[in-house]
Amino acid sequence: MSMSGGRGGTERLVVIGGDAAGMSAASQARRLRGPEELEIVAFERGHFASFSACGIPYWVGGAVPERDQLIARTPEEHRARAIDLRMRTEVVEIDVAGQRVRARDVDSGAESWTSYDKLVIATGARPVRPDMPGVDAPGVHGVQTLDDGQALLDTLAGTRGRGRRAVVVGAGYIGVEMAEALIDRGFEVTVVNRGAEPMSTLDPDMGRLVHRAMEGLGITMVNGAEVTKLLTGDDGRIRAVATQAAEHPADVVVLGIGVRPETTLARAAGLPLGARGGLLTDLSMRVRGQENIWAGGDCVEVLNLVSGREQYVPLGTHANKHGQVIGTNAGGGYATFPGVVGTAVSKVCDLEIARTGLREKDARRAGLRFETVTVESTSRAGYYPGASPMTVKMIAEHRTGRLLGVQIVGREGAGKRVDVAAVALTAGMTVEQMTSLDLGYAPPFSPVWDPVLVAARKAAAKVRASAG
Repeated sequence: MSMSGGRGGTERLVVIGGDAAGMSAASQARRLRGPEELEIVAFERGHFASFSACGIPYWVGGAVPERDQLIARTPEEHRARAIDLRMRTEVVEIDVAGQRVRARDVDSGAESWTSYDKLVIATGARPVRPDMPGVDAPGVHGVQTLDDGQALLDTLAGTRGRGRRAVVVGAGYIGVEMAEALIDRGFEVTVVNRGAEPMSTLDPDMGRLVHRAMEGLGITMVNGAEVTKLLTGDDGRIRAVATQAAEHPADVVVLGIGVRPETTLARAAGLPLGARGGLLTDLSMRVRGQENIWAGGDCVEVLNLVSGREQYVPLGTHANKHGQVIGTNAGGGYATFPGVVGTAVSKVCDLEIARTGLREKDARRAGLRFETVTVESTSRAGYYPGASPMTVKMIAEHRTGRLLGVQIVGREGAGKRVDVAAVALTAGMTVEQMTSLDLGYAPPFSPVWDPVLVAARKAAAKVRASAG
């Protein structure tokens, strides 16, 4: 492996991490500059590159039959585009002053240095694993990589002769999606959740709707419960999840407690980290204080455009956008990533859950005064077949009426309605302005007043009343 930069007049771009942000950056840089101008070397410690982690619950549940459907581009396809992608190779040190990285072959342990002219850090996130007895026992699984998904499927297949009881620890996006996957696989599912209600990305009153619906789907919800230990049987396998109040029998356990930015390398290299441990960048995704290092994806913190504060939002949508911006800049172009409004959508069976902007506690933390309204509506005209109930909660700034956030819980047709609110948030619209939005209407698609606009009307009336 070369100790120098690129060959002759060629620059070398080194990418740490071969998934969404890293390989989007490499691919975009390659579109702008050919191999004779820019050599690209990418390191990935796992078995797979450019895969959809978001799709893993649907593969585990059987909605996506084949693992390879989740792979956007194979290592061979990247190499065919003159990207030197080195799989099963982990970067273990960044030497910022020397402009080089030390990489270790995962299988052989061999190490070598590679120098760079430009560096992209796309190390992603690591799942939160509680430090307690039994967490590494057979039958306990995280779901971060395709390897994780395969290991879980192998365990599920192996439980046929033993038992069909699954416990999911955590009730965020991964937790509720894995609960659905396990229900689809015919398991009895218990979700153990530390919070008062599932989906802490929602306000508790909206989380309560998710709670009720999950119980209606046959999922046992245990809220306000902290896992104290994971109990194993005589064979060493998982047999139960213990809280202070009870033991929940388990033939398989899925950890869905969330993730943290994987910034061990960046921290050791002295690069700037935020309050949640994510790398801090400027608008061009360049690491603050560094001329030739960029970072993106689940290892960075981003600006929330509504609160004006840095936030940790590990989502594939942002990772791919970060990669585009980084690749454009590293390839000699110009692009910026202005920030996020915090949009996310999820489902558990036929229940759709969506949110964008600030929750009540986010608004309070940002020092904002606000009004809230919650409305019940339907996904279609009430008389049209298939109309289903939908609850929309809207948060607007006191006096100004600026939209601050929207949460939606409902059945089919509910979730993607949040996109209207995401656009309104990005544009800085008031709820009064939203009431005039010219949205598409026909009875199969919505009531004559779309549920989001019903909420905007009520919020606007409340803002007017509070200003009087």
